[in-house]
Amino acid sequence: MRDEQPRKKRHLLLRIDSWIDSTVWNLGFRLGEIWEEITIFSRRFRVRGWKKAAFELAGEAMTLGTAGAVVLLALALPAFEETKEDWRNRGDFAVTFLDRYGNTIGHRGIIHEDSVPIDQLPDHLIKAVLATEDRRFFDHFGIDFLGLVRAMNENAKAGGVVQGGSTLTQQLAKNLFLTNERSFERKIKEAFLALWLEANLSKKEILSYYLDRAYMGGGTFGAAAASQFYFGKNITEVNLAESAMLAGLFKAPAKYAPHVNLPAARGRANEVLTNLVQSGLMTEGQVIGARRSPATVIDRAEVKAPDYFLDWAFDEVQRLAKQGKITERSVVVRTTMDMGLQEAAETALESSLREYGEGYRAKQGAMVMIENGGAVRAMVGGRDYGESQFNRATRALRQPGSSFKLYTYAAAMEKGFTPESVISDAPITWRGWSPQNYGRSYKGRVTLMTAMSQSLNTVPVRLAKEELGTERIAELAKAMGVETPLRTDKTIPLGTSEVTVLDQATAYAVMPAGGVQSRRHGIAQVVGYGGEVLYDFQRDEPPAQRVLSEQAMSSMNRILTNIPYNGTARRAAVDGVLTAGKTGTSQSYRDAWFVGFTGNYTAAVWFGNDDYTPMNNMTGGSLPAMTFKKLMDYAHQGIELKPIPGIENPFPEGEKKEEVLAKADESEEALPPLVRPRSMSAESTRVLRRIAEKLKTAAPLLPATAKLADATVTGSVETPVSDAPAIAQ
Repeated sequence: MRDEQPRKKRHLLLRIDSWIDSTVWNLGFRLGEIWEEITIFSRRFRVRGWKKAAFELAGEAMTLGTAGAVVLLALALPAFEETKEDWRNRGDFAVTFLDRYGNTIGHRGIIHEDSVPIDQLPDHLIKAVLATEDRRFFDHFGIDFLGLVRAMNENAKAGGVVQGGSTLTQQLAKNLFLTNERSFERKIKEAFLALWLEANLSKKEILSYYLDRAYMGGGTFGAAAASQFYFGKNITEVNLAESAMLAGLFKAPAKYAPHVNLPAARGRANEVLTNLVQSGLMTEGQVIGARRSPATVIDRAEVKAPDYFLDWAFDEVQRLAKQGKITERSVVVRTTMDMGLQEAAETALESSLREYGEGYRAKQGAMVMIENGGAVRAMVGGRDYGESQFNRATRALRQPGSSFKLYTYAAAMEKGFTPESVISDAPITWRGWSPQNYGRSYKGRVTLMTAMSQSLNTVPVRLAKEELGTERIAELAKAMGVETPLRTDKTIPLGTSEVTVLDQATAYAVMPAGGVQSRRHGIAQVVGYGGEVLYDFQRDEPPAQRVLSEQAMSSMNRILTNIPYNGTARRAAVDGVLTAGKTGTSQSYRDAWFVGFTGNYTAAVWFGNDDYTPMNNMTGGSLPAMTFKKLMDYAHQGIELKPIPGIENPFPEGEKKEEVLAKADESEEALPPLVRPRSMSAESTRVLRRIAEKLKTAAPLLPATAKLADATVTGSVETPVSDAPAIAQ
């Protein structure tokens, strides 16, 4: 009995093994038969000779086409993300902007009462636009490959760019969804969005949007607004010569704006008339009258509008509307803009580039100025708004270099370090990365004051590696006002994660604010046309929160006020005013920064190139620091100077003003000072401010008081004398 059980078990295992073997063999045999049948069947389609080559090419094309489709889909997804918002109503506002003093400085949005349906526009205007901007508009599907080839051929013949290959639809895609940033990524998005617009809009709608949204110079958007601005007439009333001048503005509104350069505008209009004849839309006989009698424009002085600031403020209006803080679409916005400071900022930036830009190989710059309290007083987003509406102050992401060290050192001060804390400046390696100082030399044990003032690189890396961690640095930068998402890799202490100029100005403004949020803002009030206050920054926004302790703020201000006098930013020291700040230079000299402040103002200055090409050894302590000084010298003329929190002495180490300023090398380059026109003395300003504060807290007028005031103004006092005691109360 005992032997039978193992025997049965062995037999069972043998049967299982046999079944597995036979099943596997049968399966393999069957698969072989199937494969042979497939092979025999496939032989019917076997081709030889030239047919074989054709089929091989078709197969490779299908493979590559499939792979290309996947790549195109991956590239298209970011572009289509732009269409998720309510893009049709993005400009569905009529906004009048005032400066801080109540003067009109510009308009934004579409005023629908002035927008004319496409069917009511003059025929010659439509033809002039199509002949100049996109002759095959009704024949292509968003991308005109024939036009692109023609433009490339003409550019090759001319040895430069004389024709563009973008269709009208592509230009609309850029105006609606994108910026003027010159990058390969933007061109890809533009192409996909052009296809999307063609699929979702009719040709008539595309043309209508284009004519309503394009920038036309003089701070105007859309052909209807441009017609009113330049000719003082409705768009439906323009003649052929005026239509040609308007159509010529789309290419370069700043260059051909007739109120700026009438001869250039007329020359461009003549080119448009030639385009009409060459395209076959009109004959020479039809345009000869417009050639002989070119358009005349309203005599206007060139009115400079802070267009980069207005674009940003308009975005802020739309943000407030999305949050439900503004319920009306036609509003008047009182901004924080100071046109005197704005003009000084533009002049400082442009004069710097004109005088030194070629030598440094720098073509662009940007600047933001914030008054202590958060009000943005000036914003320069580039050299020429008409040439490029891309706002480099709010949208360009650039490496801040050593100016980012503020956040690393501030995090260290929060942890208990002081400016006198000693740390080693020596070679260091972190996960295979070995940063070096600018001069490739090391100073041994140094204080944090010295390390920050001389912009040593190993010290902030050592702090991040051994004491802080990169997450804490990024969190503090965000709390101080950096809104751009930051990478938290090992290189962040040296400023490799991109930020904007506005980010830097906002964060540095925490220091003169005493360690609390700077609450940067460009809109003070939004008022409806009925007079009701829809939004007030002081009323509707939460109070500033503390982001740095008083100890950390005081320590950082001691370090930062040392840099313009004993560190890398000696060219930034403002005459007679205690100055603080930090320089920054990115890899290969692609970006040069100075971000600094006084007790009154904070300003961030950046220089670089849109195509990221390196400059000629420009550092943050050169042109950015000089430009900062030029603006701040102007801004501090005739105003009451405020102290920098945490600083007892007016200058580092108790030195006198003459001794401190004498430290700067007299042979160094210097920009001529701007002179601020005086409107009233500082004492008069203080008196008026005290009166304004008392009026704010004064009790409201009684009815009898108001009646007496009205009667006094008109000269007929009707109030009886017996009311006098009541008024006195």
